[in-house]
Amino acid sequence: MSARFDEIDWTRPWLAPLASRGERWQAAALDGPARYLEALNDDAAQAALVTGRGLTLAFVAQESLAEGASYEAHIATTGCVPTRHNLHDFFNGLMWLQYPRIKVALNACQAEQIDALGIGPTRGGVRDALTLFDENAVLFACADASLADALRRFDWRELFIAKRASWGSRCEARVFGHALLEKLVAPYKACTGHAWIVNVPAAYFSSDDAARRSMLDDLVSRSLMAEPPASRAFAPLPVLGVPGWCDANADAAFYDDPSVFRPGRRIAAGAAKHAKAAC
Repeated sequence: MSARFDEIDWTRPWLAPLASRGERWQAAALDGPARYLEALNDDAAQAALVTGRGLTLAFVAQESLAEGASYEAHIATTGCVPTRHNLHDFFNGLMWLQYPRIKVALNACQAEQIDALGIGPTRGGVRDALTLFDENAVLFACADASLADALRRFDWRELFIAKRASWGSRCEARVFGHALLEKLVAPYKACTGHAWIVNVPAAYFSSDDAARRSMLDDLVSRSLMAEPPASRAFAPLPVLGVPGWCDANADAAFYDDPSVFRPGRRIAAGAAKHAKAAC
C-alpha cells in the first residue's frame, strides 16, 4: 500500500491546525523512513513528551514491537511508539504532539485495562471505546447546550442550518482520530466521526488556536482519567457537514441525504408518530 504522503492537502479545514508541523513531517516522510522517524523524535524531544508512567516518549520502527505483543502495553512499559511509514501512523504521531495529555490518558487507560484483565481474544467494552476515541474521535467544543443537544438528537437542520452562525463562535469541531484523518486525506460525503462533546466556556472562542488546543487537551484528558469512555457517549458527526468544511454544504439541500444525515431515534419516532396521526 502506498504511503500517499504526497496526497495531503494542508489547506483542508480539518488539517489546517496541523499544517505547521505536518508539512515538515510530510517532507521528511517523502525523504524516507529514517528521516521520517528522526523528524518525529526531534519534535517529541523538544516537547519533552513523556508517558503516563513518566517514561520519555520516542517513536520507533514498527519492527521493534514483538510479534503478538500488545501495542498499548508496549508504549506504557517502554515509552516507545511503534510507527510505520504510512498515513495512519503519521497522523497518530501528529496527535501525540497536538494533544499529548489526551494521548497519555488514552494509553494509561488502555494499560490499566490490560494490567487488570490481560490480553484476550476481544478488547472488551472499555478498551473498544478507548480505541474508538483514539481512531475516530472528533472533539466537539461547545459553549451552548442547545447545540450539543441537537448533535445528540441527530437534528442536523438545527445544528447545521438553523444554528449555522453559531459555528466558530459557540461551537467547533476538531478531528482527533488518526484513522479518521487518514480517511479525510481523500474525503467523501459519508465520512463520519464519533463526536466527543467538550463543554467549554464562551471565552474559549476568543482564544487563539494554541490556547484552544491546550484547553481541550486538559479538559478531555482529565475526563478520560476520571472515567473511561463508553461507546454510547459518542455522537455520530458527518464531518463534511461542518460549515465551511465543504463548499457544497453552503446549500441547505446538501443535508437532505438520509444515507449520510440519518435521523435520530427520537426524531424518527416523532416523524412516524406524526405520519400515523395524519393518516
